[in-house]
Amino acid sequence: MNFEQALEVANAVVFARFGRHLTDVETAILIGAWQSQTYEQIADAYGYSASYFTRDVGPKVWKLLSQALGETVSKTNFQAALERHWRSSVSKDEGARGQGVPSREFLIPNADFLEFPSGPVPLNSLFYIKRPPIEERAYAQIDKPGSLIRIKAPRQMGKTSLMHRILAHAKQTGMRTVLLSLQQADSSIFTSLDKFLRWLCANVSRQLNLESKLDDYWDEDIGSKVSCTLYFQAYLLAETESLILALDEVNRIFEYPEISSDFLPLLRSWYEDASELEIWQKLRLVVVHATEAYIPLDIHQSPFNVGLPIKLPEFNLEQVQDLAVRHGLDWVKGEIGTKNLALLLGMVGGHPYLVRVALYHLARQEVSLEQLLQTASTVAGIYSDHLRRHLANLQEHPELAAALKRVVTAPEPVPLEAIAAYKLESMGLVILEGNQATPSCEVYRLYFREQLG
Repeated sequence: MNFEQALEVANAVVFARFGRHLTDVETAILIGAWQSQTYEQIADAYGYSASYFTRDVGPKVWKLLSQALGETVSKTNFQAALERHWRSSVSKDEGARGQGVPSREFLIPNADFLEFPSGPVPLNSLFYIKRPPIEERAYAQIDKPGSLIRIKAPRQMGKTSLMHRILAHAKQTGMRTVLLSLQQADSSIFTSLDKFLRWLCANVSRQLNLESKLDDYWDEDIGSKVSCTLYFQAYLLAETESLILALDEVNRIFEYPEISSDFLPLLRSWYEDASELEIWQKLRLVVVHATEAYIPLDIHQSPFNVGLPIKLPEFNLEQVQDLAVRHGLDWVKGEIGTKNLALLLGMVGGHPYLVRVALYHLARQEVSLEQLLQTASTVAGIYSDHLRRHLANLQEHPELAAALKRVVTAPEPVPLEAIAAYKLESMGLVILEGNQATPSCEVYRLYFREQLG
């Protein structure tokens, strides 16, 4: 039993008993205790006082688990207690595949506590589905000095959720982490490269609890990129043993080619410097971006393409089945369950967001599967916001709308011009086999055949 399985079981039994997830602080206690850390070490790692963890949070966590598991649980025996419950809850179907999934008695006791899929999946959520071997590859890569991971996929495929798990893994191994989302930057930050790089350095300093010393290192005579590099090399990296810098929503910078044309090569140079300069091996980068950002790019502007690329795939049949069970739907076996699963997959494929939205509404019994399938592609259906966003993108690029119209109205796969095919695939709207394109799922075929027709 590994830590992720233990955390999943702990979260599941607390959810089943009390109708809530573990809090971030409770999760921190479990992470630290799993690593045999003292309360003082755990508190220091997460920026809390030792007395808060020793006298308050720690004892409450073990009392919580004792009540949820129905036995006395302490800091010294919680691993064994969780493993016993994990082994007893692994379903036979999942056991045959070697993957542990809590049985339905551990799952959703009340539909009001289902998670609507909006934003990243929380670390302690029951509804995060692994996509082996992606997580394992990412964890192994981030453990390497000077590494760089690029996570790319269309929107709502799980990029940020994976990024958070990479950072959680890094924290467990004692690395310092900094997360910056470019969506949080004011528009004024993107008016010049100098402003953007100073924003970057100031935010990294703040998250590391270091004094901002920009003026000590910034020199307009040597330029912003060299000043920024010196700030990292001589100050930030010198003050840390290891630093994970995660940059989310990097696609936003593609809107400002005068900045991205300098910033992305700068990241590349830091990554390459790690092969020659020991201090740059302290820096490990995680870069996350939506591939829709490729739409306005000139084809000669190569997107960032160094480090380990991770392209998130759709869920396969077993993963969708697993997620259905976690929503309390009995789709594991039997003719009815198999039929329901096939009908849902036939409409939305394995798109993580589309699948989760469907299962959420089905689990809450707000709609029947038959009704969901009938209205999925309509403007009043559960996917209306998702579909409307894609339509707005296409309307800004008539050549792509025309290409997709050919795909959704043709009975057979359609050959597309290379650039249009690449961009539609980057949006997640088509699947390519050679030069032949087909809609990614039936809901896209039906919706865009109506809207573009």
